[in-house]
Formats: sequence, C-alpha cells, structure tokens
Amino acid sequence: MIRFGIVGFGLHAVKRLMPGFRQARRCRVTALSRRDLGQAQESAREFAIEHAFASAEELCASPDVDVVFVATPEAQHMADVLAAVRHRKPVLCEKPMARNGDEARAMVEAARKAGVTLGVAQVMRFEQSVKLFRRHIAAGKIGRPQLARADFLAPLLNSARKWINDPTVVAGGPLADVGVHCVDTLRFILDEEVIAVSARAHYDQHWVVEASGVMLLEFTGGVLATVSVSARSPYRTFLEVAGETGVLSAVNGLSLEQPSAVKLRRAFEVIESCEVSNGDAHAAQVDAFAAAIEAGREFEISGEEGLRNQLVLDAVFRSVKSGKTEAV
Repeated sequence: MIRFGIVGFGLHAVKRLMPGFRQARRCRVTALSRRDLGQAQESAREFAIEHAFASAEELCASPDVDVVFVATPEAQHMADVLAAVRHRKPVLCEKPMARNGDEARAMVEAARKAGVTLGVAQVMRFEQSVKLFRRHIAAGKIGRPQLARADFLAPLLNSARKWINDPTVVAGGPLADVGVHCVDTLRFILDEEVIAVSARAHYDQHWVVEASGVMLLEFTGGVLATVSVSARSPYRTFLEVAGETGVLSAVNGLSLEQPSAVKLRRAFEVIESCEVSNGDAHAAQVDAFAAAIEAGREFEISGEEGLRNQLVLDAVFRSVKSGKTEAV
C-alpha cells in the first residue's frame, strides 16, 4: 500500500482527490499540508489523515510518506516538486505543471538527475471516454484523422479558487487551467505532437487573466484541431475527431460527473454508440502511479509529457500577444 502525502490540501483535494483515494486500491493518504497549521490539522481530523504539516518540506521529510502529490497553485509547483526530489520522494504534480516551460524543464531535469519519478496529473487520460477515442483511432475506425475539436467550458467567475485570477500565481486563465486538459487529451488520442499554435483570447472587466479563448493547433501528422475554453459559460465538455471514413464524437467527453455518450458516425448514420462513466478517473490515476512506484518503472504520464504540454501553452500565450502563429 503506497502512502501519499498531499501538498496543498485545498478545494481540489476535498472535491476530487479524496473521493478518488477512497476508491483507490493500491494507495491511501497519510499526510497533508496547508500553509496554516491549524487549518491543516482541522482537515486531517475531517478526513482521518494521520499527519498534518504547515509546509511541503515537513511533509516530504516524513517517514510515513512514500509519494508526494503536489496540489498547490501553479506558482508553487516548482518549489514543492523540488522539495520532494530533495527528499528522494516520487512526486505527482497537478496540471498545469508550471507557470511556463522554463519552470517545467527545471523540474524534469532535477527529477532526472536525482533518479526520482516525476509524473503529471493529466487525469483525463484515465477517463473511459478518452481511452475509447484513442483505441478507436488507433484501430483505424475513422480512417486517417483530419480534424479534431475539444471544448471545455466552466462557470469560474465565482469559483472558490480566488487565486485563479492572479497572474502571479497561475499559468493563465481557462486557456491554461482547462485548456491544458484539451491539449493533452488531443495529443494522447491522436498520438501526435503539436508543432504550431494560433490563439486568441477575450478579456473582460471581471478578471485580469483571460475569460475565454480559442486555439488552433497544428499536429505533426497534419491534423488541425480547435480548442475552445471559457470561464463564463455553463459547464460543458465536448470531444470530436473527424477522419477520412468516419467521425467520433462525445458529449461530456471530458466530464467526470456526467456519463459520456460516445458515437461513431459514417455520413449521417450512427455505426456505434455507447455511454461510459468517467467517475473513477482520479482513483485510476493514483492507483496507476502507485503501481508504477511498486514496479520500479516510469509513470505513463511523465514529467516530460507535462513539459510538452507546457511548451504548447507557452506558444498559445505568445500567439495571443503577437496575433501570429507561433511554433512550439
């Protein structure tokens, strides 16, 4: 049984991570940290977690922690990951991996030099809908992919995560926060890399970071993909890939709470249709990391994968600023 310590035990840990750990079979949470020790102790009592700390350094030093899960805001990711690396603890870092590619690269290099496993929590790769897309595309069910689309909309204006509008803390607004899920999912299901990006963003009077944004991604195999994100719309996700012989689409394709309806069409006819649940993705993610540690192998979503996503985001924000297509 792998023992996790969660650094940054906030809303995400309460809403997503702990329900996942409750379902997990290979691991459990034995420690948490929050900046305020009193709040940390209160959270530990609420969730029956043995140890509470006021810093990542203390948590990483604990002999009762085998693996560190970094769930702090992006500005803290590098420092927290490096703390885990110093203590030779495998570390799973939340997305986006960092505020920029330079930070992500420093994390990857430090982990590699120390021989420490570094993974990135791109949880959508563990969703049944996303895995089904990848299998169908690899099996040639839609022929050679031509166009792809990923949408992620969420009403974040009144989010309890007040720091998501602080550009000194976050990598960006929805282009980074949920856009990174879309970018990573498209890379995963197409099994290709992004080589160029054109992006636009809309800003309003409520936030400093962008409120909505759109990306056009060019992939190594010639696929063109659009990503649409917004923090000003009712919750909705959608995933679609059009190939030479068919189209795969999924309403709620990246959603955790709602069933995802995956359909394969040829022309106007639905050839296959199925409904899958993505509700166990967080449990599958931590169990997969625990299994990798137990087996002494790399986690399937390595730090290098997180770095590739971060370099795409860097190009996205360069394009927003320049108004031009930017190479990744």
